[in-house]
Amino acid sequence: MKIGLIRETKTPVDNRVALAPEQMAALQKRFPDDAFVVQSSGTRVFTDDAYRSAGIEVRERMDDCDVLFGIKEVDTRTLIPGKHYFFFGHFAKQQTSNLPLLQTLIAKKITFSDYEYLVDDQNRRVCAFGWWAGFVGTYYTLRGYGLRHNLYELPKPDRHFSMEKLLNALQNVKLPPVKILVTGNGRVSHGVQELLEKIGAERLTEEAFLSESPVSKLSFCAADADRLVVRKDGAPFSWEDFLAHPTEYRSDFMRWGKHADILVSAHFWNPQAPVYLTNDNLADPDLKIRFIGDISCDIQGSIRSTLRSSTHDEPYYDYDPATASEKPPFSSERHITVMAVDTCPNALAADTSTYFGERLIEHVFIPLLERKHSDVMDRATILDGGRLTPRFEYLTDFANGISSVETHGRASLQRPPKTYNSFR
Repeated sequence: MKIGLIRETKTPVDNRVALAPEQMAALQKRFPDDAFVVQSSGTRVFTDDAYRSAGIEVRERMDDCDVLFGIKEVDTRTLIPGKHYFFFGHFAKQQTSNLPLLQTLIAKKITFSDYEYLVDDQNRRVCAFGWWAGFVGTYYTLRGYGLRHNLYELPKPDRHFSMEKLLNALQNVKLPPVKILVTGNGRVSHGVQELLEKIGAERLTEEAFLSESPVSKLSFCAADADRLVVRKDGAPFSWEDFLAHPTEYRSDFMRWGKHADILVSAHFWNPQAPVYLTNDNLADPDLKIRFIGDISCDIQGSIRSTLRSSTHDEPYYDYDPATASEKPPFSSERHITVMAVDTCPNALAADTSTYFGERLIEHVFIPLLERKHSDVMDRATILDGGRLTPRFEYLTDFANGISSVETHGRASLQRPPKTYNSFR
């Protein structure tokens, strides 16, 4: 078997990779009868020479590889017919922007496995970047808050930024005595909370956070949906009921919004669930929040100030509550500044690639190279030779370009397999 790492072709370019050089070299040593090659790349966090030094062949053409590994969506023009690809496809939830990618994979009779659906028998993801998204997203949020208020300057991450550099930077500035509301209770939220604890922020009880008393240091409180929404009929909150009947609930977010200086959004949101911060809420004079780090980055989702995703080069923009429109970052005190980078882990590309590679080795590479059947890989395989697998047959109409309107709402009843990972 020949395994290949392909270069990233999505714009903006992602610097991460599925295997670090030393990880690939270890696999080559363990499986000497198999071959490992890397496609040359000038943007990958690990250089071509780093792979060569580890004894791995670097080349341009990948036609003779059996299985190809990337990170983000692949440019359809580069897809090789009949191969087996692994990457994040971002079309299993019927994202129309990536419909051409799905259709090309089908047309080229490609077998495709999506990292997002590498799950155990409890539907828990085994390979995910969620914790890192929370960690990096919090850094970007604190960096932006300092820029907005001219309090301090934190370095902008470059390709070789690391967790150690990130923590050292935060520990060498005086952070303000403000309240941060962290939403969610999954991997993303835990990444946020762990960073805040590492830099000495104080965890507040709900009662202390919602009090009028000022804080003497950077402080935070974490709240999941059970603290952010209430049933419309006044009945007690139930997770089972909320997941089954989200439309029966309304947002109770403003009781937090009146006391928080910064919001770090790290929760999973169902489009049928209440909008936490509507345009009217964002224009409410009682809303104290003037900086939102939206790591979840649901465009016009539960936080309506998230008008678009932002980039590592330009992480911030302002939302004008009076017009519900985008303005230049830090352009007015009455604006709300938004951080909405949707690829936060890429800021720590070396650390996150190594972390991700460790999990792929355990759950993908070892079973693959030992020629063992893997339920984990089966559950993640959307296409087998260009044909939708039974678990993903709900995508048939979508793949054929038939909209939910044309199917009279039928598509709205078709949902991707559940995964429990970076959120709850």
